[in-house]
This record gives sequence, structure tokens and C-alpha cells, in this order.
Amino acid sequence: MKSTVEALEGNKVKLSVEVDEQEFESAVNAAFKKIARDVRIPGFRPGKAPRRVLESHIGAGAGRAQALNDALPEYYSDAVVANEVDVIAPPEIEITDGQESGTVKFDAIVEVRPVITVSGYANLSVEIPTPTPSDEEIDAQLERFRNQYGDLEVVERAADSGDYVTIDIEGSQNDEVLEGLVASAYLYEVGSAGIVPELDEQLVGAAAGDTRSFDAPHPNGDDEDPLHFEVTITEVKAKVLPELNDEFAAQASEFETMAAWRDDLVTRMTEVRKAQSQMMVREKIGEALAELVTDELPEPLVAAEMNERLQDMAMRLQAQGLSLEQWLQFSGTDTEQFLDDLKTTAERSARVDLALRAIALAESIEALEEDLDLEFEAVAARVQQDSDVVRTQLIDAGHLPALKTDISKRKALDWLTETVTITDEAGNSIVFADLAVADDEDGDTVPETPASEEDETE
Repeated sequence: MKSTVEALEGNKVKLSVEVDEQEFESAVNAAFKKIARDVRIPGFRPGKAPRRVLESHIGAGAGRAQALNDALPEYYSDAVVANEVDVIAPPEIEITDGQESGTVKFDAIVEVRPVITVSGYANLSVEIPTPTPSDEEIDAQLERFRNQYGDLEVVERAADSGDYVTIDIEGSQNDEVLEGLVASAYLYEVGSAGIVPELDEQLVGAAAGDTRSFDAPHPNGDDEDPLHFEVTITEVKAKVLPELNDEFAAQASEFETMAAWRDDLVTRMTEVRKAQSQMMVREKIGEALAELVTDELPEPLVAAEMNERLQDMAMRLQAQGLSLEQWLQFSGTDTEQFLDDLKTTAERSARVDLALRAIALAESIEALEEDLDLEFEAVAARVQQDSDVVRTQLIDAGHLPALKTDISKRKALDWLTETVTITDEAGNSIVFADLAVADDEDGDTVPETPASEEDETE
């Protein structure tokens, strides 16, 4: 098979493919075998009639027509791979010769991914939160631990926000008691707005033995009649927090001193911030790149990106036992708005993709042999096969051009992270390499300081 590529206007190319008669003859033989399974010839079992017998009954042209129908898509795909044509839409195929006999020739006009140029990428700047936690944030983290280890003690005074009160409460609507709003010896945190905001207002300044009677709007809105509450305060408790000293550090952490514990918190929170900052830098670079691409996007490119995202989402929902339609219904998401948002996201992703391709081309960033070796080894590890086998399979399947492109795009993004100007909200300069996350002794990324059980529940 021979093939050539000719660039056309409108972001299209023409693939001209030529298949000599001898090569095409194998496709004709395969076509007659296929026809034999459906044609009944006296004296032959289904699928066993030889080609010459079939030709005498249905004509030689039937096999050739079937072969053209079956084999042309494969010839087209082979030509696309051989010429590394980055198609984004189905082709328009026209047979130009060989319909009756001889060499088969056809042209395939197909839309391809546009090759663009972008400017301004070398002067990008992004702003991220500082990766170093402030003293106030460390103090807040320690306060979470203090609250986790705090004790409630009865106090002989009026309740204030943050205190805990034991109450008997009865809620009603139109003089009818509501079972869900009745409780005895109920421990309630003042200021938590756990029932209605008006309850917290009534409890501030109330002491043990006091009663409160008040009305409150129904949480469901003005369409509901108001609620009435009768509340008796039986006890007021204050949360007593432990002192931030070495004794508490030994109780609440693996460290013997508060200084050592605080240093560890700083290290862990910094490592988490670094990892978050790395992702944020890449995300903001993507946002900036999308704005640099002003070319109009081909509809097939956006449609393909939308379809890929839809399929990915459908697979993830299916793993949870949901269909996309069910998710839209349960989440209360309007279908039209969902598709509009999906298209917006797909367009942004397509612009970033085109920009990274353009930068890789402009900066001569390519997938080297060692890059491919690492990629084959990574795939081999995932599928538990030999890397040489994986290499052969991917190359034979025609995936090598796409793989090279993906690698060059990743390298282009890495190049951008090293050249972009990164600052925090205070204007301090940050080097992306300094955001590298350290490993602990076991080689695992240092995790974030664990939250209290209360935080995890929230």
C-alpha cells in the first residue's frame, strides 16, 4: 500500500491511498469467505462453497464490492498511522479507481488537529498562597487538638457562646408538639446554631434553673408556620482546655516537648502546602495558556473532548451504581446547564492542549528515547507485562505518535513550571523546585497533620 498526504484549506488534508491488485486480492478472498456464510449453494455446507463457485452464482463483482466496503477503513487507518495524521473527525472517502478491477485507489479528506502558534508564554506569572504556614495557622491547629482533649466542667454562672448547656426542650407548631423537637437532658453547644439561631440567642445569659419560651421562624421558610419552643436550662458547662505545655504534647502527640511537636506541625503542614502549591501552579498555568489561544476551535475537537469527559464521568458513576441521568436528577442539575458547563470545560482543555503542543514545537521539546523507555516500563508495571512486549504492542497498534505527543506536552508543562514567575500573595518570589515534597524515612510523602475526630466527621 502506498499513501501520500496533501494539505488542504480549512484545516483539512487529503490522504491519497493506493493498494495494488495483488494486495487487494487477499481482501477479496476474505470477502468471499464472509459471503459464503450467508449464501446457500446446493451441495455445499454454509461457509464451505469455494470462491469460483460463488463467482459463478453471484458474480465476481459481489466479492470486490464487499472487499471495498470491509477493507477500505483498515487501509485508511494504516495510512493515517503511516503518515502520522492527527485526525479529529471522520473522513470523506472517495474511490477514484479499481472499483471493477486492478489497483484500488481512493482519497480520504479529513479534518486534522490545527497546529497553532502562541506568544507570551515565556512571560507568564502566577500567584499562589504562601506554602509556609503562619504562626496563627499553627496555633489554630494546636487549638483543634486542645478542643479535642478538653473537658466539660459545671460552672455556677450564666451561659455564654461556646459553653455547653443541658436542656429540656419541646418544640411545637400550631400547638401541636413535634416529636423531632422534643428532648430531655440534651447537651447543646451554645452558638452552634444546631437547631434554630433563636435558641442560641435565648441561651446566652441563661443560668441553671432558667426557662425560655419563644417563637422562631420555621427553617423551611415563610411557607411554614412558625415554631414555638419551651426550654429549661438544667446545667451550664464550660469547656476547660489543657495547657499547651510539654505534658499535653506527650499526651496528645508522639513528642515529649511542645517545641518538638510544633516543629513537626510546621514541617507537615509545609509539605502539604507544597504539594497543593505544585498542583495550583500547574492549574494556573493552564488557565493562562487557555487565554493565550485566541484561535477558533474546530467543533469536532471540542465535541471529542466533551465525549471523552462524558464517558469518564459515566464510568465513575457506574462504579457507584448510578447512571448519568440519575446523577443529574439526584443532584438537581439542569441538563442544559450541565452540557453548557461541560462544553466550557472541554473548550478550555482543548485550548491548553493546543498551547502545550505549540510550545513543545517552538521550544524543540521532544520525547527522547529514554522518555519512551520510562513510559513503556510504567505501562508494563501497570499491566504486569514485559516492557519489550508493551513496546511492541503499542507500536504495532499505532499508538507511538500519540505517546510521543503526550510526553512532549508533559515536558512542555514541566518547562513552563521552571520558567514562569511564581509569587505568593505577599509578592515573595517562589521557585517551583522549592515546592518539591520531601519523603519520610519509608519513602512516603509526609501527610497532613491528622484532624480531630470532630473535624473528620464534618
